[in-house]
Amino acid sequence: MELKIGESIQLEGGKTAKVVSQLGEGGQGIVYSVTLDGKDYALKWYTCRFQNKKEFRKNLKNNISAGAPDEKFLWPLYLTEEYKGSFGYIMNLRPKNYSDFEDYLNNKVRFSSTETFILAALNIVNAFRTLHRKGLSYQDLNDGNFFIDVNTGDVLVCDNDNVTPDGMKNPGNIGGKPGYMAPEIVCGKSHPNSLTDCHSLAVILFKLFCRHDPLMGKAYVDSVCITEKREWELYGSKPVFIFNPNDDSNRPVPGIHPNPIKTWPRYPKFLQEAFIKSFCDGLKDPNKRLPENEWQKLLIRFRGTCLKCPHCGAELCLSLIPHGDTLKFTCGNSYSYPFAMEDGKHKTPLFPGAKLYSCLTSKNIDDYTSVTGEVIMNKKDPSLWGIKNLSDSEWSFTTKSGETKKIAKGSVIPIANDLEIYFDGISAKISK
Repeated sequence: MELKIGESIQLEGGKTAKVVSQLGEGGQGIVYSVTLDGKDYALKWYTCRFQNKKEFRKNLKNNISAGAPDEKFLWPLYLTEEYKGSFGYIMNLRPKNYSDFEDYLNNKVRFSSTETFILAALNIVNAFRTLHRKGLSYQDLNDGNFFIDVNTGDVLVCDNDNVTPDGMKNPGNIGGKPGYMAPEIVCGKSHPNSLTDCHSLAVILFKLFCRHDPLMGKAYVDSVCITEKREWELYGSKPVFIFNPNDDSNRPVPGIHPNPIKTWPRYPKFLQEAFIKSFCDGLKDPNKRLPENEWQKLLIRFRGTCLKCPHCGAELCLSLIPHGDTLKFTCGNSYSYPFAMEDGKHKTPLFPGAKLYSCLTSKNIDDYTSVTGEVIMNKKDPSLWGIKNLSDSEWSFTTKSGETKKIAKGSVIPIANDLEIYFDGISAKISK
């Protein structure tokens, strides 16, 4: 049953929300703008029929009591009383600077930079890492679940009403959205869980990077009609990754699938291999799907290989340039192949403008957004580069001759071959 503009809705606990306007509509219900205590919120009002409404409502209530697992989730805040045979829940509104993920997929919006694009991927991954760490599974991960600020890379996750303790079947009996569901769900062999979330997450990341479905290629195009049976084969019983190195039967079709053909070669081999593992081994064995912490490491590594010309801002992906080659930017500026810093977990190219983050300079810290260092040029001699300490910790380094020097905040470590650097519990070596 739809609600009327101006209608008042009673919430559990005694508060009242007033319907202001309709914001959108989906398979489960309608989203309205409402006012509550003088502030604007969103109300998701269910128009679907539940097989087990009592348990679904109970699960929602438990999630509201537990609170959001992370600030990036537009989490249910209040549950309404039953009204006109249905109910809903209140959540925060999406800020106006956020776009639908679908707008990005349809090329209506673009990221301001490669760094921002990768940060959005990191934020998506980390949100679900936090969710799974709390023993929950999302169970309905798809392109309609994200709002992205393409200027900052910040992400918000919506439609969290299907979040359920991992291993428990969602009382709403939601399997997921076609194209995002893991093969074992499509084939009816499993209920949604954290491992099926990992498949859906890989699909989201592939679409973010390639703007295309990882399983939609020649086999899909050659299908005369996409019946339920054919969709069951393409996504469930016989799925083939469009870039499967051992099976070219489902490659992207030129003229029909331009996005993956154009974008796939732009990405470094280690990122391609991650998708190959996800959509080859991972399609058959859920335990071989990449967990969020592996995606996080790969994305941090990828971000480190994206270099920006300090003069014109043009970007290059270092991992696509043969080691030792000169770096040439579109503006005409060129630089020698940069030094790299290795700590056993990460290899970070050191290039003017490159940033170091807490996860690279502090032991057991996952923070990939706080900048702790930056590679700078010597103003008098641009050929001399160094790492400026922007953290609150004191660093030190050992020269090739064995001399150790301390580097306080604001001071600079010169970049030179065979230099040992000691950060906050992490040691790294610079090499050419």
